[in-house]
Amino acid sequence: MTWMLNLYQTYEDNLDIVGKKEVKKNGKEFTLLPISHTTQTAHIEVMITGDGDFHSAFLLDKSSGNTLIPSSENSASRAGSVIAPYPLHDKLPYVAGDFVAYGGKIKKEEPFSYYIAQLKEWSESPYATDTVKSIYQYLSKRRLIKDLVEEKIIWLDQKGQLFSKLDKATEEYIGEKPQIFSTVTGGQESAFIRFSIYSPDAELPKPWNDLELYNSFISYYKDLLGKEELCYVTGEMLPSTEKHANKIRNAGDKAKLISANDSSGFTYRGRFLKPTDAVNISYEVSQKAHNALKWLINKQAKIIDQRVFLVWGSEVPDLMEDTWALITGESTQEEEESKGGSYTFEHSAREVSKAISGYESDLSLNENVQIMVLDSATTGRMAVLYYRSINKSTYLDNLKEWHLTCTWQHRYRKNNNGEVISFFGAPSLKDIAFAAYGSKVNEKVVKGMMERMLPCIIDRRIIPEDVIRSAFYRASNPVSMEPWEWEKTLSICCSLFNKKEEGYSVALDKTNTNRDYLFGRLLAIADVLERRALEGDNRATNARRFMSSFAQHPERTWLTIQKALQPYQARLGEKVWYYNKLIDEVGSMINPGDFNNKPLSGKYLLGFYSQRHDILQKNDKQAVTEEILEEKGEI
Repeated sequence: MTWMLNLYQTYEDNLDIVGKKEVKKNGKEFTLLPISHTTQTAHIEVMITGDGDFHSAFLLDKSSGNTLIPSSENSASRAGSVIAPYPLHDKLPYVAGDFVAYGGKIKKEEPFSYYIAQLKEWSESPYATDTVKSIYQYLSKRRLIKDLVEEKIIWLDQKGQLFSKLDKATEEYIGEKPQIFSTVTGGQESAFIRFSIYSPDAELPKPWNDLELYNSFISYYKDLLGKEELCYVTGEMLPSTEKHANKIRNAGDKAKLISANDSSGFTYRGRFLKPTDAVNISYEVSQKAHNALKWLINKQAKIIDQRVFLVWGSEVPDLMEDTWALITGESTQEEEESKGGSYTFEHSAREVSKAISGYESDLSLNENVQIMVLDSATTGRMAVLYYRSINKSTYLDNLKEWHLTCTWQHRYRKNNNGEVISFFGAPSLKDIAFAAYGSKVNEKVVKGMMERMLPCIIDRRIIPEDVIRSAFYRASNPVSMEPWEWEKTLSICCSLFNKKEEGYSVALDKTNTNRDYLFGRLLAIADVLERRALEGDNRATNARRFMSSFAQHPERTWLTIQKALQPYQARLGEKVWYYNKLIDEVGSMINPGDFNNKPLSGKYLLGFYSQRHDILQKNDKQAVTEEILEEKGEI
């Protein structure tokens, strides 16, 4: 239960922000939930006076409906026809005492009687606040439906009864389509009601933002918990629970990490007499651990096809991001872009080291970093697919090693102005998946590959060969992609091969006599030569059209490419001598015995990229000038 203990400790370390709202980049709010609380999407807000009278009501839109509410063990896990009311806010059949009187349909017993009895106990306890007492006083009058109808929030049909489905006759009777049917999924009885207190003298805190109300229910509910038993997580004697939280990934998530309700099946029969014989977790620990997990997922997790990739610890960088995200961050991105947004490998290495050093300077270096992967195979069960607790120093060292070795030049990021920037470093795991399998690949493939890549960073394991091979085949087939996608795939593939081979640089190595590297250089020269001759025509060059064939049969395909180059060589005029000399120079470096049709390895892509990069750094005039000076022996 190490992962649960670490989540519990995370909650304890962040008690000062419990119940306080935080906002994501997309504007959505999230909270580190207090224990015995959960969240629900409310559809209607009812305001009540301090004397327990109805004041007003209004419909809520999706952006303002998220509500933090008290929750018991039973209500948090209720399903089907089980009657288990939430302690304060709930659906219409639970909170409306006149629901049945207005034709509301119930399956068995009346939910309101359970709800109001539960609320009465809380309101009469020594922990009750004025808010709880006022809400109980109003709801005990059993007139919520009547008040909502008068406010034109809830609507009745011709017979004065609630209706679930809006038919043509009812709509004609009302004269318009009620707004509630645009707010609630399903009938009016599905509406979730939240309550607040109105005061003409002061602005009172909303119950879902009221720390005093949180503590009121926590203290009240604590007295209702069962007997104390040994908690397997903390080793202390605490009230235990067999019902654990759901809604882990989002408000609609029903999957649970811990569940043992199959007493009639074979989950634990034959091995244990009761679920707690297998594992016994206290209510408080379960609540805090699950709430910490929900908070961390909202705060910083990556979610691919409902699979959660989560890294947490004391100020640690995300291992799934690329080098650009590591060395810039939101606070310094504009400053880095103002420097030109283009770095040498040496500059990038310094920046990576500086960034990692910043995390290493933290006094909590001896703490551990937690890496967790979660997913569910069914709607009711969730599993921990991967979990590691690793020393922070080791984590940072391995992360630094990854960003310094799986590196190449990339041009697929954009700044805030929409301009393409260049950076040296490692790509993100998600981008590696897209490079290997394409941007339209099923997310199930992406999440599986990302999980397989985690040990390559955390434990410095080698990159799976099939991932490199898939990226290699895609990078060798540029005509199957848009130019921008191919350029991205090419640079990421070069990163992967550079990690595998180690020691290669974007800077052209003119002394490298490796056969595959030299063939890649030849292909790059042919590509740039034809592109310069086309002068703005964006059609694919022969070098790119034959690239896939070239990788499999370099000798035969090079003869085809070289023949196709002749008209473009003629079109370039005197500029062609620079490219012709490069072709002769590189071709002469290939051993005659190696000039054959043996398939090329990924090194040819490294040679292709480096040679093309070297040529494109020079304009034609500079290239010709260098050619003349070189012939005169002046350079």
